[in-house]
Amino acid sequence: MHRPVAAVFCMPEEGHLRRLLPIIAGLSRRGIEPCVFTHGRFQPQVAGAGGRLVDIFSRYPLAAADDESRPVPCRYVSFAGHFADQIIRDVRALAPSLVIADTFAVIGRVVATALCLPIVNVCAGHNVDPARFMAVLAEDPRVAVAAACYRAVERLRTVHGVPDASPFSYVSGFSQYLNIYCEPPAWLEPVEQRVFEPMAFFGSLPSIGHIERRQLVQDSPSFPADVRRRVYVSFGTVIWRYYAREALAALTAIADAVAGMPETAAVISFGGADRPAEERQRLERANVQVRTRVDQWAILSEADAFVTHHGLNSTHEAIFHHVPMVSCPFFWDQPALAARSKTFGLAAHLSAPPHGPTTADQVTTVLNGVLSDPARYRERLAEARQWELDTMATRHVVLDRIAALIH
Repeated sequence: MHRPVAAVFCMPEEGHLRRLLPIIAGLSRRGIEPCVFTHGRFQPQVAGAGGRLVDIFSRYPLAAADDESRPVPCRYVSFAGHFADQIIRDVRALAPSLVIADTFAVIGRVVATALCLPIVNVCAGHNVDPARFMAVLAEDPRVAVAAACYRAVERLRTVHGVPDASPFSYVSGFSQYLNIYCEPPAWLEPVEQRVFEPMAFFGSLPSIGHIERRQLVQDSPSFPADVRRRVYVSFGTVIWRYYAREALAALTAIADAVAGMPETAAVISFGGADRPAEERQRLERANVQVRTRVDQWAILSEADAFVTHHGLNSTHEAIFHHVPMVSCPFFWDQPALAARSKTFGLAAHLSAPPHGPTTADQVTTVLNGVLSDPARYRERLAEARQWELDTMATRHVVLDRIAALIH
């Protein structure tokens, strides 16, 4: 019997794919075939969730559409305008009944419009109100839009039925059918929720089944066995595209601080970013390890504190593991997510590096405050973790709602 097909779109952003995987798995269990248009390096994750990967970027290289625009997601707009005709043709051949797209995947909106299909948007970030964020981007010093992007925008407007297309369409692609929000309801005030209607709360964590399987795996310890206080530090991957100098300065201050803290060890991760060897050497100390990438889920199960930029996935993974956070946000949704984490009693604020330096003395004071008083955070973390579990417990309702769009 023919399985209905859902065309799922994700740009080559690992964190965004992770938020899509529970949706892919849930649809597959409901007899729907998720054909996932994304980067080929995600094949194991997509297959493990029950999806079929279509390596869209091997046939249609992102750089061929735009390798200049900044921030990088502007290139996703260029990609949609440049390759729309070919990708619409490829998707039409699969006869999908539904499109699901991360907000950054502008091409998903274009395909849904061309094929007259309902689209489910998966929100990319904490409280990303398009009007507010597009106004900020218009003044952002990082922004440098290439001519290729402007040409793509014009084509999206005049040929592909996206009259409001702009270089920042990766912010504004909400759906009239359903918008999946990747946090529990408590993280949005009621007035903020209205921006995302029609919406459903889904969270950003893996499925309960995936988490239970992970708990059966015995991971090698990340920290020395003889230390009493364990600090995990990561600013993710994307920071290094725009704020490498500021990130390295902040990490140096953190390494210097930990070096002077007795019975404390830290692991610093570059989040998978390919950084020069001299940067690693600059950060290493007797009690500070530096790694290109770590298994974040595993290391959070050991950590006593997490110094974080407050990426969406990282924040909610820390909450699940009852790990208090030290906030060091840079851009996008991170400052607002850091502020709300502090309001909830889940984090202590350190700094916002692009707007001011981080010093070793500051790090020492804040880290000691978090590590010496874990009870201060324990109750609030337990409450926030229950928010995560409650949201995950209703995922079947959200998945049924998505599946109903097919019928």
